[in-house]
Amino acid sequence: MAEKEKSTIVLFSGELDKAIAAFIIANGAAAYDHEVTIFFTFWGLNTLRKDQQVPVKKGFLEKMFGKMMPRGAERLGLSKMNFAGMGPKMIKHVMKKHNALTLPQLIELAQEQGIKLVACTMTMDLLGLQKEELLDGIEYAGVAAYLGDAADAKVNLFI
Repeated sequence: MAEKEKSTIVLFSGELDKAIAAFIIANGAAAYDHEVTIFFTFWGLNTLRKDQQVPVKKGFLEKMFGKMMPRGAERLGLSKMNFAGMGPKMIKHVMKKHNALTLPQLIELAQEQGIKLVACTMTMDLLGLQKEELLDGIEYAGVAAYLGDAADAKVNLFI
């Protein structure tokens, strides 16, 4: 039996359009029977944040980071043409008009397809994020785990 092709993506960006692109690529690769890993680090972790606030104990700096960062896939801004928040509303309208999946739907599809969603534990520590604040069903690891996946992959993307 042939071994599955492997693809990895590092999602560093916390911008809506880049997160959508990462998930479209990941879901496409999974549909082609690739084993896919998305490693979320720095601002990309905001994609995995729960929409609602979760009561966790934090220090002052961690609380400030939590308030400044967008909470979840629905609140990410655009990389270009954000227009004080109007850009994301416009792109979501266009996506709905064309029956394109939303970012939360793409995340759900990724989980259904068995795409490995990995939150960077080092960055979580730096930004004061706790597991309870992130979506259920994801994995937690450091860069060494990502590099292990990437070493065997034919496709490695940094977004």
